[in-house]
Amino acid sequence: MPHRSTNGADGRGELTVPMAWLYAEYIADELLRTGELMPPTSFEYRAGRDALALTIYLADVDGELAGIRVVSQLETWLSLTAYDRAWEVWVCERMGLLESTARATGGKDPDLDLARAAWRWLEETELLAPDLDAALLDHGFLPDEDEGPQVWTPAWQLGLPLGHLAIHLF
Repeated sequence: MPHRSTNGADGRGELTVPMAWLYAEYIADELLRTGELMPPTSFEYRAGRDALALTIYLADVDGELAGIRVVSQLETWLSLTAYDRAWEVWVCERMGLLESTARATGGKDPDLDLARAAWRWLEETELLAPDLDAALLDHGFLPDEDEGPQVWTPAWQLGLPLGHLAIHLF
């Protein structure tokens, strides 16, 4: 059961508040702010927040997001955001499952709409980042951020490790 406030909505077009997504985004934002890894106004920060929010939202298989204790979920989120995990495949599978459930119930899901928008932004937006593979091969050390080769990278590929690190630092 999705967590949302309808304020008396009875199918007459009243506002449905996407509480599960907003709560996931709030948790992600708090984790990133606590870690102080990036300025909150940067695109990298947004990528980290959206990747973490997607992880938190999609990991809530029982629909109990608003009632969870963050500390009890940290290990789950760490394993989902780990480097060797095919996170983007997992996201697509979970989104597909939620979309088929929404179609089957015939209802519009504002939480899922926001999750879709975040995933679309993470997939379609590219950010310029240091090419760590080339830097290590060329020099044997990591150059400063402004030095060395850079590569355009999908936002989720920058945001995911940032989110993972923020969880570790919490």
